[in-house]
Amino acid sequence: MKQAPAFSAHQKLIVALLALTQFTVVLDFMVMSPLGDMLMKSMNVIPSQFGIIVSAYAFSAGISGMLTAGFADRFDRKKLLVFFYSGFILGTLCCGWASSYTTMVAARIVTGLFGGVIGSISLAIITDLFELSQRGRVMGFVQMGFGASQVLGIPIGLYLANHWGWEAPFFLIAAMAILVMLALLLKMEPVTAHLAVQRNKNALLHLWHTIRKRDYRVGFTATALMSVGGFMMMPFGSAFAVNNLAVSQEQLPLLFMVSGIGSLFIMPLMGRLSDRMDKFKLFTIGALFMILITVIYTHLSPIPLWMIMGLNIMMMAGIMGRMIPFTALTTGVPDLQDRGAFMSMNASLQQIAGGIAAVIAGMIVVQKDKFSPLEHYDNLGWVVSAITLLCIGLVYRVSRIVKAKPAGNAAATGGQDREVRH
Repeated sequence: MKQAPAFSAHQKLIVALLALTQFTVVLDFMVMSPLGDMLMKSMNVIPSQFGIIVSAYAFSAGISGMLTAGFADRFDRKKLLVFFYSGFILGTLCCGWASSYTTMVAARIVTGLFGGVIGSISLAIITDLFELSQRGRVMGFVQMGFGASQVLGIPIGLYLANHWGWEAPFFLIAAMAILVMLALLLKMEPVTAHLAVQRNKNALLHLWHTIRKRDYRVGFTATALMSVGGFMMMPFGSAFAVNNLAVSQEQLPLLFMVSGIGSLFIMPLMGRLSDRMDKFKLFTIGALFMILITVIYTHLSPIPLWMIMGLNIMMMAGIMGRMIPFTALTTGVPDLQDRGAFMSMNASLQQIAGGIAAVIAGMIVVQKDKFSPLEHYDNLGWVVSAITLLCIGLVYRVSRIVKAKPAGNAAATGGQDREVRH
């Protein structure tokens, strides 16, 4: 295995800030799953309606990404990040103020319009400031927000929800996000190297220039399929655990905490492996392992809590084993002048595909009453497995595209960081 280059002091600061940003955005999205059973009972929402609540965020995020894709490479990436993060905070507050199914859908739309673009902006920043051989580790650390949200955010959020109502976690997230935004404003330097290589064309032409590239479309398709698998099972995770596996509301925080602790160890490991071995090979291993655990988990009946925890950790290993190398690979597809537009379009398709998946999952899963077991959840496992197999073929094509232009990537990614260090 080769030795990957070390991070500079400025790069370490960027990783920390983006990880904190990711933590709040991921927590806002992830908390919908553990709060799902509570929300469904509180608002008299059936599974298909809850699928719409989840997909409302995804669809609005997708639309927002498409609208901003043409402009994403025309501004300082720091300013874009601060603008959309501010809107995300407002949307999260609206979720806490929601009092009905309709107002919750509206609040999730607002949150998605702003929050759904933050991930693509972060990826563009990472691609500008880090070489391809460093990005696996960066993705591992930044996506630790996923694990940290389960270790800290979700258990604390569920504790607050159990004592003060389901609204409390959203107010907690908004408060944390305000502190993170202040840190971004004070500590992050402008990210503007991409402005020097922009062509003189309007936003629509820039967007069209991005979409019409064949290699880019391969990356878009792979991302969309990856999202379909993830969004199908996640929205009903807590409802399945409570109603099918006999996990109590009091045990849910512990279940998510243990899974999150596991992911905090898994993500940096996968990031390091992604920088040291072939990314496609690691992706394939993670995808096949995820299929095995997914089929087992979706066919479970009540079993001891420790066994459920173990399966959740193993599923997390499979998910991260494919997501981290795939995300690192995808950042190598676009050229410097197209990165913002590519990442925005990629995030848009990811969210829209996920939204469609959540709606379909809500149509497949059936619950006779508030306290009945979910039916047909096992079918979701088979669908996710089939889609994951298709992803392996597409990611192989992405890997070939990236390997065909290593010199271009290396040259394009070092400029901003060298500029910052000097």
